[in-house]
Amino acid sequence: MIVGLRSLVTRWTAVVPVAAVVLLVFTWGRDLPGAVVALVTLVLAGAVLAAVHHAEVIAHRAGEPFGSLVLAVAVTIIEVALIVTLMADGGDKSSTLARDTVFAAVMITCNGIVGLSLLTASIRHGTAVFNPEGTGAALATVATLATLSLVLPTFTTSKPGPEFSTAQLTFAALASLVLYGLFVATQTVRHRDYFLPVTRQGEVITADGHAELPTAREVRISLGLLGLALVGVVGLAKGVSPTIESGVEAAGLPHAVVGVVIALLVLLPETIAALRAARRDRVQTSLNLALGSAMASIGLTIPAVALATVWLSGPLVLGLGATHMVLLVLTVVVGSLTVVPGRATPLQGGVHLVLFAAYLELAVNP
Repeated sequence: MIVGLRSLVTRWTAVVPVAAVVLLVFTWGRDLPGAVVALVTLVLAGAVLAAVHHAEVIAHRAGEPFGSLVLAVAVTIIEVALIVTLMADGGDKSSTLARDTVFAAVMITCNGIVGLSLLTASIRHGTAVFNPEGTGAALATVATLATLSLVLPTFTTSKPGPEFSTAQLTFAALASLVLYGLFVATQTVRHRDYFLPVTRQGEVITADGHAELPTAREVRISLGLLGLALVGVVGLAKGVSPTIESGVEAAGLPHAVVGVVIALLVLLPETIAALRAARRDRVQTSLNLALGSAMASIGLTIPAVALATVWLSGPLVLGLGATHMVLLVLTVVVGSLTVVPGRATPLQGGVHLVLFAAYLELAVNP
């Protein structure tokens, strides 16, 4: 037993999450010199890989779609805490922080992760196959949440500017929680088979028989280390944000680019996990991760921010501009056309990646 525990401690996937949290404690709220920034970046990358490993251990034990749900919700909860913390710091730029972060998450997941997953699976296996019922339900929920929370504030008239009134914000928060709760119940209880990987003949894959299931003790350890790794990922990403911000300003880029870079760092665990699943021809798992992360980002961030406005001062700008609304509409339309057949070629993956590239281009050159 002692030998087993010693072996566990010496594994990098156990050491790195702890190291990330320790480093976070010593660097939080401090101006970091270049050498420390390099060390933080290295540990951040290791924490991302460790988070993916532990998420896959949990997923293998719990089965799909529970594994995807654990990773998506865990990352989003910590991300929401980070958003509220940054908003509490105040400043003129905090009024659009929630909107910019949520929209960046939607574009990264629905176009970046989805596009990479479809392209990887279709190139490696000929076509990418998935369950259109579950994926379509997830996309419809994401589209509804995004429209209610990010599009409607631009057109409401109760308050000047792209803001909700208190009553409207309360409704949007409650609607987000209800829709997200209904989706989770559908995904995990009533229609779980809609969110399981399928074979090329359309048969549902209920279990992975390629490896022995981890024990309950191993899953508990992985669950704890996953939490540590995700705290480290988000916290260290915030720690290097001043350096990123300085680099963005030195390059003459808009401040919104900082939010995009931070969102990319925070969503790295989902991205890597989705690509690994796509390589194993488990595209449904990849789509569960991508769309589930987008849904959790909206469904948990908006209620949290609405609650935070009780003690936070300043405006809360949620409405998107015209350019971003066009990108959102195009993403929903293209995503719907991708989902309907239940299979995709490299073309569909390329289309989503072009939309993601367009979002990045417009972030750099609005």
